[in-house]
This record gives sequence, C-alpha cells and structure tokens, in this order.
Amino acid sequence: MRRVWFGLALVLSLVISPLMASAAMDTSAKAAYIIDATTGAILLEKNSEQRIPTASMSKIMTMAVVFQAIKDGQLSLGSTLPVSEKAWKMEGSKMFIEVGKQIPVEDLIKGVIVQSGNDATVVLAEGVAESEERFAGMMNDRARLYDLKGTNFMNASGMPDPNHYSTPRDLAVLAWHLINDYPEEYKYYSIPEFSYNNITQQNRNPLLGKVEGADGVKTGHTAEAGYCLIGSAVRGGRRVIMVVAGLPSAEEREKESIRLMNWALDSFKIGRLLKTGQALGEAPVVYGKSDTVTLTAGKDAVATIPATLSASDLSIKIRYMSPLVAPIKVGQQVGTVVVSGPGIAPQEYPMVAGQTVDQKGFIGLTFDKIIQAAKNK
Repeated sequence: MRRVWFGLALVLSLVISPLMASAAMDTSAKAAYIIDATTGAILLEKNSEQRIPTASMSKIMTMAVVFQAIKDGQLSLGSTLPVSEKAWKMEGSKMFIEVGKQIPVEDLIKGVIVQSGNDATVVLAEGVAESEERFAGMMNDRARLYDLKGTNFMNASGMPDPNHYSTPRDLAVLAWHLINDYPEEYKYYSIPEFSYNNITQQNRNPLLGKVEGADGVKTGHTAEAGYCLIGSAVRGGRRVIMVVAGLPSAEEREKESIRLMNWALDSFKIGRLLKTGQALGEAPVVYGKSDTVTLTAGKDAVATIPATLSASDLSIKIRYMSPLVAPIKVGQQVGTVVVSGPGIAPQEYPMVAGQTVDQKGFIGLTFDKIIQAAKNK
C-alpha cells in the first residue's frame, strides 16, 4: 500500500484556518487578539495568553449571566430590581441610580452596556444571585462552561482585584459566545447613548459610528489595566472580534482600535472551495465489484484568506492509501484534501467515498487475491 498525492486544478477560491497573518500587522497595545468569528482564523495575536486585568470588559460576562437568567425566566425585561446601598455607593462609572428605588431590568441592562455603570451592575448581580459574591461564582461557572482556562472573576463590575483577570484570547471567546448565544440581547451593544435620571451618557465604544459595521462590544479602563476594548464588527458577511489591552490613553485606544478593525475587515475575505459531496476524482479499488470509487468532499471547505489572494495562488491535493480495499461504504472517510497557499497554513479536510463498493463474491475474491499476490512478489 502506498500513499498517493494527486494535484487538482483550482477554479474557485479557498479559505483556510489558521491564517498566518499576524506578522503582517503589529500593534502598540500591550496585548491583542483578533479573530475572524466566521471561521475561527487568527488574524493577529500578541501576548494573547497573558493574564490581564479585565476592568469593565468583565461586564460582558456579567451580561451573559443576566441574559441567561432572562432566558431561563428568572428575570424579565419589564421587572424591577431594588437599588441597595452597596450598589448606590459604587465608585467609578455610574448610571446614577438612587438607593431604594426600583429600576426596570431593561434600563439596568442599558446602564451597564451603554453607560458602563458599576452601580447598575451590582443591582443586576444582587437581583440574580442575592449577592455580588455569589454572582461572581456564577460568572466563574460560565467561564468553565466556555473553557476559559485563563479567567477568574471576583466581582461583577471589574473593579481591581489581584485574583480578577482574564486573557485576550479568553475575552474574544467570551465575546463570541455572547454574540452567538444571545443574538436578540446583543442589540443593546450598538445603542449610541442612553439617558437616565436626566443624565445622558454616550456609549464609550470608539468603534461605533466610526467603523462601518461596528456593533459592540465593551471598553475597559483602570490604572492597572490601561485602556482596553473588546470590539466587534460585521462587513461583507464576515464578523471580526478584536481584543486590545494596555493602551496608554483613550485617544490611543480609539486610534488603534479603529486602525486594527479596519485592517482586519478589509485585508481578508471568506473563500469557499469545496462543498460537501463535491466530486474530487476517482481512486482504484481492489476486491470490489467496481474497480474504482468516486472521491468526494466530506465537508464544506470554508476559511479566511488574504483579500488579495486568488485561485491561482492556491494548491489543492487529495491524499489516500492506494489502492483502496473493498468493501467501502458511501460516506466512509478514505483520505484527506489538503489545501495550501501563500500566507496560509496547510489545512486538511476529510475526503469520503461517493458510493458504496461491495466486495466481490468468493470466487471473484479468490481470483483477485491470487492476482494481487502475484503483483506483490
């Protein structure tokens, strides 16, 4: 048995993940992670596994827990929650709610997302779990559910604590879950401003209104964390999720995040080469009622490629052990399709049999084995 490679002419573009693109772009952020949310391709990473203070970026996990509570029927948008003295006394960014008042849940959600209100965050946490400490435990439970191994939460708002941290990669994964698990609720992240108690505050996200397709997600800032952002935008059917951390000023955060997001959206595209079931060729078969079997793509081949890449820049090969041995069932994996190109890591996709090839009967099988044995001498 020998491994055989066959080259196929390319007439369509293809996409591959992971993408080897990070060398083409750098950033002044101390840590960064940018992914194509459609394919999972990593477009840029810098210190992506490094623990960082999350500041108010923590609030996207807060909202994931709140949104789940709404989905489970524990809360409703129209229900109200009381403002405790602890919530009212919270420092930092505020919704400016008053102690003892009953606040609609939907207003509190807007207060957290748009105004980054630490006071509103604590009201929601206490409303879901009775205490912020118990709520932080729920946040950590969900972090484990999402397999965020570099993340730990001590509070709902992101107030500084040495044991409160995450990584750029984990935050990007968290944002992906927020967007995909709660698509209806995610709409709140694109609200440009919110007024409460006669005070209007602008959404702090510097991408909104300045990057086409931007619709989220959350800024963060403390003295220890620097200026940070989890951003997301959709353009041309592609969603990009970006995390930048440790920038020195709000102005630098705005400038750098806009530059990186536009680069990520404009410099890459989604390409589709193979469709499930697409014929790729034929392979010889021994001991079968048919001498050949059709080879087909076992899954769609979809990934991210540089926007300037064309079909002529890519190569595709099919690989299998030749000859294949009957019996073979339709859909059985018989090899792989390997695609590669400039700036792209080779990617393998499953290749399957396009039809069933039954084994010959006893007499035919015996005769074939005699012939095969003679060939192998």
